[in-house]
Amino acid sequence: MAISDPLALQVLAIAKQAGDKIMEIYDRDFAIYEKQDTSPLTEADLAAHNTIVAGLEAISELPILSEESADISWDERKTWNQYWLVDPLDGTKEFIKKNGEFTVNIALIDGGKPVMGVVYAPVLKKSYIGIVGEGAWTETVDGINAITAKPHQPGEVWKVVGSRSHQSPEIKNLLDQLDGDTELVAMGSSLKLCLVAEGAAHLYPRLGPTSEWDTGAAHAVALAAGADVTVLDAADPLNSDAEPLTYNQEESVLNPYFLVSA
Repeated sequence: MAISDPLALQVLAIAKQAGDKIMEIYDRDFAIYEKQDTSPLTEADLAAHNTIVAGLEAISELPILSEESADISWDERKTWNQYWLVDPLDGTKEFIKKNGEFTVNIALIDGGKPVMGVVYAPVLKKSYIGIVGEGAWTETVDGINAITAKPHQPGEVWKVVGSRSHQSPEIKNLLDQLDGDTELVAMGSSLKLCLVAEGAAHLYPRLGPTSEWDTGAAHAVALAAGADVTVLDAADPLNSDAEPLTYNQEESVLNPYFLVSA
């Protein structure tokens, strides 16, 4: 199994380079940092951001919107049709806790829709690559494998991606509407969307704040794997006519609530 798209392979290489920069800092003893120093999180974020921006600028002339350079005016952004959407380090709690569930995220957005995405988890040494219309894959030390979202089958336990901690009333309302037993699958960062993409979960309802760079890359992977990512109405969470989640359509870079479903 091989990924033949040269641009996707270049972006994957850039994400891994950024991951290497993060790991140099992640492997240090955080206790050695003095208060006046930059935090290890800030240092890792900026190192990854700089690596990604340099890498993308070497292969593309498209504009870049990154969490670390998000102060681009709406007047400028609204003229963009294609651009790179980057979160150099998603999963700050996971990074600080050192549980390994943080990611590097690079997405190509075209006409408000994610068309290609790479999600790289440096500690797990696992990459997710999605090219909408072509397919989605994981890459690990064991090689590259195609992935597809798996719809829920009658009689199956619903596997729902959720928080390790508190479940909101809105999430409980959604779970109550499902026909059958449910099992919560906990995961950090953008890997939550990837669980649905690779068939490890059926649903990921997000009823909390996220920004566009948090989701763009994994959204592309989910779409490429055959999943849907739709705007979620807390009052009617399983609405089959929900609108698809889109990007760069207004000044705010905050996402509405959304549902990832197989």
